Amino acid sequence: MDSPVPRTRAIATTLKKPPARPRSKAVAPLNANSATTTQSPTEETTRRPRGRPRKTAEELDDGNRRRKLMDGAAKLFRTQGFAATSTRDIAAAAGMHSGSPFYHFESKSALLYAVMSEGMTMATQSQQQALDALPTTATPREQLHTLIRHHFEILLGPRSSFIPVMLYEWRSLTPAQRKGIARIKDSYEATWMPVLEALAKQGALQAEPGVARLFIFGALNWAVQWFSPKKGKSLDALTDEALALFIRS
Repeated sequence: MDSPVPRTRAIATTLKKPPARPRSKAVAPLNANSATTTQSPTEETTRRPRGRPRKTAEELDDGNRRRKLMDGAAKLFRTQGFAATSTRDIAAAAGMHSGSPFYHFESKSALLYAVMSEGMTMATQSQQQALDALPTTATPREQLHTLIRHHFEILLGPRSSFIPVMLYEWRSLTPAQRKGIARIKDSYEATWMPVLEALAKQGALQAEPGVARLFIFGALNWAVQWFSPKKGKSLDALTDEALALFIRS
């Protein structure tokens, strides 16, 4: 029987390290003036594109469909009332399947609220833009003329359906929804107060500013019931006549 390999020799053999691999030479960093630069993985992962990402075609299409639903619903709510309008009617007006409105709005009530709130938000923004377009030397009378002209555009223009809906379907909103609409409406009307107060100081306003504001909006809003462009009155002419009712010349 062969003699066993000595234990110390076997251990030494198994613990022998493999030959070390030759180290590669370090690459010199590029000159700062070099045309080619490199970024570390950390820089590449943390750097983000500026601005909002562009919407995809699908997202844009969803936005267009939502707008069609709202425009169609506003016209139906205006002509036949909220209670008498079904979601099937709204979908048909937008050229969609009967269940499509629920993809964008959880209920018909939510759609009604969106028609009013987004309509009032748009009106508030465009009103401020109209005032900002005036020269800094504009008189309070010129400012009120601009506000009235803009309000007639909101009442009687191409996207005016939300105003009659808001006026006549107020009771169809929930209490929480009414509070939300009231906040936007108050913001819209508050812009008129500095102008009316300036006219009152000049002695040109026919009533106290707060009361005058209520009378003015009551009179202007009623125009949705009787105004007809077929009768020959332009919105500019209508604005001049309304202004003459509220302030002294």
